[in-house]
Amino acid sequence: MELSRHLIAILNAITFVLSIPILGAGIWLAGRHHTDCIRFLQGPVIVIGLFVMLSSIAGFAGSYLRIRWLLWIYLAVMFLLIVLLFCFTVFSFSVTNKGAGEALSGKGYKDYKLGDYSTWLQRKVRSSNNWNPIKSCIKDAHICESLGKYKIASDFYEAELSSVQSGCCKPPTACSFLFINATYWTRPLNVDADPDCYRYSYVQSELCFDCDSCKAGVVDKVRHDWRKVAAVNIVIFFLLIVVYSAGCHSFRRSHEEGSYAKGII
Repeated sequence: MELSRHLIAILNAITFVLSIPILGAGIWLAGRHHTDCIRFLQGPVIVIGLFVMLSSIAGFAGSYLRIRWLLWIYLAVMFLLIVLLFCFTVFSFSVTNKGAGEALSGKGYKDYKLGDYSTWLQRKVRSSNNWNPIKSCIKDAHICESLGKYKIASDFYEAELSSVQSGCCKPPTACSFLFINATYWTRPLNVDADPDCYRYSYVQSELCFDCDSCKAGVVDKVRHDWRKVAAVNIVIFFLLIVVYSAGCHSFRRSHEEGSYAKGII
């Protein structure tokens, strides 16, 4: 019983320490300026971090101090956290299982099409309530201005652009715009190739920020971020199962000892 009690205390102390940066990151994201680019993950991050912290405190105190009602709370919260992590991880993989950039011959970057991604992610960026702040952030971050170093078309075509730069700062390749510089293209040769051919603006503050390709570039970034979070959640999920199993064992042993003591009396 002593070994089990100390083991649970150590495991919960570790999970408590891990919960601090998780919760802190979520609060920091939530408190940022309203033009934050992508904030789809902050809610789940805060909830997960808070659950981990509360369950760790209850588990540490309940097992180490032998407070049975705290163990009850600990086991209940831990069970909910495991279910939450499982659901969130499955959901993350389900909405990110499709979509990728289209490789282009002779180009270092890719083109992105919104229709290639999950319907749920498409709805997120098509909503003006979500897209307007994202677009504002892209402008404020001067993401496209950083491409000004490419003065020659051949250098630009070999550049490895991010999905946001490729989707938002230039017109789709299918339109066959003529390269002037990295953020200024003119006279499309195939204007009917893509609806974004009409959406591209020569105004430097607009460019392709209202294009579906820009939204697709943002979705592609979200997709990669979610898959990273989901991969980490898998590790945390199995760790929590180990901690939860140890907590159940400790609670059962505590209950047996209490029943045994009553029998002697």
